Amino acid sequence: MDSERAIGTPSKTKEVLQKHGFSFKKSLGQNFIVDSNILENIVDKAGVHSNSGVIEIGPGIGALTEHLAKKAKKVLAFEIDQRLLPILEDSLKDYPVQIIHQDILKADVQKEINTYLSECKDLKIVANLPYYITTPILMKLLMDKLPVSSITVMIQKEVAERMAAKPNTKAYGSLSIAVQYYTEAKVVMTVPKTVFVPPPNVDSSILHLTLRKQPPVEVADEELFFELVKASFAQRRKTLNNNLSNHFKGKLEKDKIQEILKKAQVDPTRRGESLTMKEFANVTNTLKETLEQNN
Repeated sequence: MDSERAIGTPSKTKEVLQKHGFSFKKSLGQNFIVDSNILENIVDKAGVHSNSGVIEIGPGIGALTEHLAKKAKKVLAFEIDQRLLPILEDSLKDYPVQIIHQDILKADVQKEINTYLSECKDLKIVANLPYYITTPILMKLLMDKLPVSSITVMIQKEVAERMAAKPNTKAYGSLSIAVQYYTEAKVVMTVPKTVFVPPPNVDSSILHLTLRKQPPVEVADEELFFELVKASFAQRRKTLNNNLSNHFKGKLEKDKIQEILKKAQVDPTRRGESLTMKEFANVTNTLKETLEQNN
């Protein structure tokens, strides 16, 4: 790729924005990457190859899209901002890219995959996500159980660390468990705020998620598992016994919660951040059993 003519450079970005009279919308969290090396790195870390079908969210003016389209078989990009459609049409006209004007949170992604990426052997999601809506987007993509092998996203550094965090760390919480239930999470690169226009207030990280064929733990009730995990972190400084007693008030007495935790071989005085996913699964399964017996 002629790096001077590539979309993701400061001069070309400025030229494109001026040509189309585009102004950034703060409400959409628009921060465009203007560093070709970073863009190349994202594509590289995502493992995109000639048989890949790539789903991109928020292509902006097409900087990352162009790098993806050079390597992949096809790119399917979802863009919510109508003002960017003519820009993308213009800048990506020579590439195998399909732009869908839709909010990713409302889109039927599987239907679009069937329509546009059906002949691609390996599906990946690669995106520079808007910070303000990172978690809802990722959780939707994971819970939709899309047939993708990996998700590689540029997100706020702190959120990336939370998603990849291990037990007994400050960053570890219900988000870590939700993401790691579906994927193997790894922060693969830190990105300074200076490579964006306009620069965001925080640094970013590239998070690589490898989708699991099946969860690492067996739970009798997924909904109850996530409810219990969330409740365990409701007040981080409180013990499991206290957090769970507050949450299940009216359903189970405090001494019953204590009994459940002990039966699951978890000390009731521990805090949520010290439990592994396996321990949360054990507590969920014991709790499920107790709730069924009580009904």
